[in-house]
Amino acid sequence: MKSVNSSTLRYECLLFDLDDTLYPLSSGLSEACTNNIIEFMVEKLGIDEDGVVELNQILYKKYGTSMAGLKAVGYEFDNDEYHKFVHGRLPYENLKPDPVLRNLLLRLPLRKLVFSNGDEVHVTKALKRLGIKDCFERIISFESLNPKVNETEVSLEDYLPEIPVICKPAEIAFEKAFHIAQLNPQTTLFFDDSIRNIQTGKAMGLHTVLVGKSEKVEGSDHALKSIHNMKEAFPELWSESNNKESERIGYATQISIETYVHA
Repeated sequence: MKSVNSSTLRYECLLFDLDDTLYPLSSGLSEACTNNIIEFMVEKLGIDEDGVVELNQILYKKYGTSMAGLKAVGYEFDNDEYHKFVHGRLPYENLKPDPVLRNLLLRLPLRKLVFSNGDEVHVTKALKRLGIKDCFERIISFESLNPKVNETEVSLEDYLPEIPVICKPAEIAFEKAFHIAQLNPQTTLFFDDSIRNIQTGKAMGLHTVLVGKSEKVEGSDHALKSIHNMKEAFPELWSESNNKESERIGYATQISIETYVHA
């Protein structure tokens, strides 16, 4: 893998998707999530079993998430109930602590945030299982992008979105994330496994990293087979960390010597 020549860039923030990005597709959570969505559509919404799989695929492709698609075409249901049904039954036991990723994240002297379409409970549980929750400054989740009206200080008229659910890959989701985190997309690296999310992120000014693929696609500046390959792709980020630590130790040593000499 070739390292990225980013000597002229100064990244200030790393923005990470969660599912199939911070943990691999092989965990089985995505497959289980899809099955739970299909069950929800049949059991809770009364959608016919014969066409539910195809409908789910169509909604996902068109609207970014199945939930957004269901809302857009007129199905009404409680968001919390949906998340409990879809995410609450996932095999989180498949996620194991990842000390390699934890070490990589902790050694980076940059802002680190999670940007997920998932609900707060799901994101938090997954990060805790991986042992990396404390590595991030904050989580931007479904609730962050879609706050309940009574939790906002704006009027109902101002709050109502043009689309029923705000989520990636919609541009408004990225705009809200930038505002919530007060981040500059021009100095932010965005990691995601979704090509559509990557392409929107690129259009919004982010530096993009497609995770789970070896080859770049349109809209991705870089590609990583695994999130564990971050240091190979962006060694300068860790070099800056080492330089800062060396400068700190050198300065502390100098002060110690001067104090000794003047004592």
